Amino acid sequence: MVNRERIIVEFTRQAEIPSPSFREGRMAGYLEHRFKALGAAVQFDAAGAKVGAETGNLIARFPAAGKDVPPLMLSVHMDMVSPCDGVKPVLRDGIFYSQGDTVLGADDKAGIVELIEALDVIRENRIPRGPLEVVVTICEEVGLLGAKHLDFSLVESKRCLALDTNGVNRLIHRAPGANKLHIEITGREAHAGIAPEQGVSAIEVAARAISKMTLGRIDTETTANIGTIQGGVATNIVPRKVVLAGEIRSHNAEKLQQQTDAILRCFGQAAKSLARTIDGEEVTATLQSQIVTDYPIMHVPRDAPIIRLVERAAGSLERRLEVDMAGGGSDANIFNQNGIEAVILGTGMTGVHTVDESVAVTDMAQVAELLVEVMRLA
Repeated sequence: MVNRERIIVEFTRQAEIPSPSFREGRMAGYLEHRFKALGAAVQFDAAGAKVGAETGNLIARFPAAGKDVPPLMLSVHMDMVSPCDGVKPVLRDGIFYSQGDTVLGADDKAGIVELIEALDVIRENRIPRGPLEVVVTICEEVGLLGAKHLDFSLVESKRCLALDTNGVNRLIHRAPGANKLHIEITGREAHAGIAPEQGVSAIEVAARAISKMTLGRIDTETTANIGTIQGGVATNIVPRKVVLAGEIRSHNAEKLQQQTDAILRCFGQAAKSLARTIDGEEVTATLQSQIVTDYPIMHVPRDAPIIRLVERAAGSLERRLEVDMAGGGSDANIFNQNGIEAVILGTGMTGVHTVDESVAVTDMAQVAELLVEVMRLA
């Protein structure tokens, strides 16, 4: 029942609409028109004003059609990473690519297209279904800001299927939580050639600290990274200040805290190791640290009703559903934190966040078929 040509037309149309984070207004206007044409009541919340974006999150409500059951929430995001101005989708051998100088935007427009196609099929074939709530968030790519500022009073659903990961017939039920770190090291400047003994190098403190850290893959549940370092003024000045940013992710709350504490200890020990007496004064680099919870751990039980629903839908299509864990956070982490049991469905997108991004029409058709079954069985 899925219409491949309609998928091609819809994806081409959406891909050509630039929608970088904070500038999703044009995409929001298109989706408002599209969902209203499908029979939804559409409104926007105030998230845009809160984060400085052109528009808020879109909430589209579809009343029940023949089934009296609790509502099901379906979620996608409308923003995309850069470079995304002037996207020209190219269809080659059944696969969409960009022309090569921009991303394609399959993250997350493949999910939006699949959702719209499923709604078209449901309506055309008058398939009975319960009430649906479609939530299309803004600013997902820059810290899940839309979901974090979503007006949850506008949503009734307690179960959700989010479309926003790679693979087909793949469901994510676990994702890590993350802490963001901001560390500022202040040493003491001095002339690097004439009197280096009079200085305490903030860069050396940072280097010693990082050399003692365990970074990268810590274990199967935990990762850590120092991502940026900024500091120094000139080659002939012992650097007074360095600012570092990093993150820790883990599926285990205790490990998340332990790894965060371990990194902070490395900075403290490095500062202490470089303390020295200068002109009779004990001089030690000072540290200012800021730890921010970026998103919470997501762990939906393997036997949760939302997972069983998707498994039944896959089974009716004689497909095997892979239920897996992910290494990154998404809007679903925030939804679960707010009492909505949410899992993430693969959309077929590959090479996301690069100019090599692609998505196959066949994969989008498969996802749309699965969504039709989910809506029918919900």
